[in-house]
Amino acid sequence: MHWVDEFRDPALAPRWAQRVAALAEPGRTYRIMEFCGGHTHVVHRHGLPALLPPAVKLIHGPGCPVCVLPVGRLDLAIELARAGGVTLCTYGDALRVPASGGMTLLRARAQGADVRLVHSAAEALRLAQQQPQREVVLLALGFETTTPATALVVQQAEQAGLRNFSVLVNHVLTPAAMQAILADRQTPALDGILGPAHVSVVTGARAFEPVARAHRLPIVVTGFEPLDVLQALVLLLQQVRQGRGDVAIQYRRAVSWAGNERAQALIEAVFERREAFEWRGLGTLPHSALRLRPRYAAWDAERRFGLRDRAVPEPKGCRCPEVLRGACAPRDCRLFGRACTPEHPVGACMVSSEGACAAEYAYGLAGRAGAREVPA
Repeated sequence: MHWVDEFRDPALAPRWAQRVAALAEPGRTYRIMEFCGGHTHVVHRHGLPALLPPAVKLIHGPGCPVCVLPVGRLDLAIELARAGGVTLCTYGDALRVPASGGMTLLRARAQGADVRLVHSAAEALRLAQQQPQREVVLLALGFETTTPATALVVQQAEQAGLRNFSVLVNHVLTPAAMQAILADRQTPALDGILGPAHVSVVTGARAFEPVARAHRLPIVVTGFEPLDVLQALVLLLQQVRQGRGDVAIQYRRAVSWAGNERAQALIEAVFERREAFEWRGLGTLPHSALRLRPRYAAWDAERRFGLRDRAVPEPKGCRCPEVLRGACAPRDCRLFGRACTPEHPVGACMVSSEGACAAEYAYGLAGRAGAREVPA
């Protein structure tokens, strides 16, 4: 396939890895954080750490949208799902993430709650149109990638006068998470960031310029094939050697500097920034998430149902918060691969298809040659 096969060429991968090695200065360690769960899975699936010199360490970051949702916000969704006359719509990964007491949306459904798996925000809107006698709530979550779709269905609900549809908004902003990670003393000092691709299609690479400038840290937006990642590492190490901290685009076949300005305008029209929002692993961050503007209050599930945030601790022994901020690797958690598996997850990082623990379990246990070396 065009744009794919040439970035999976096994003959070229060692050559790019050699270029990475040639740029690594003797006696120095380079810590590069992947800021996208998709990149984490690419790294594991293709065994990239085994190709790289030991000096280049790849570190997981908070790039999994389901993983960064705190327990308390999941409790709110389960509370809604159990309310009479309410149909809660959600995406697949969110169904199995444990909330308080190990409860999940999937278990709530087994106990009689009306929880529906949808593949798009538009599907939830259609369900509300088909069932006017029920309250239909969309559990909207994710980074800037999925935010435009939520904004669009809210506008469509307003235009149609659809009053039985509302949204529990959990959309978060990637640059705020980057700032928090770089300010966190428990995260190893970073030498560069592999910037998220899907997010950047919407925001444009320019969204990360304030972060790069403030921390003099190179950020390279890269794609989801093995050669994408290796090429991005070359670009990052070139900047490190030159003492630069700029934003660059490796994934030019999909990402531009300005991004999708129509999608950005749609987000701006429907949403405003919250004063603060809790992230799993990162704590409460200012101006790091979105909520509906007052104009769309009628479609805001938090206002409609009087929901209030609550602080809820993580499951005992789960180190998912530390994994999300790069303070430890999945295998450093005592529960990993034992009490916590994809079949019986304890933390969100083992559930999601973009979770770091799920990636380590799927690809890392079979061969330790590709295992990471991240300081605990």
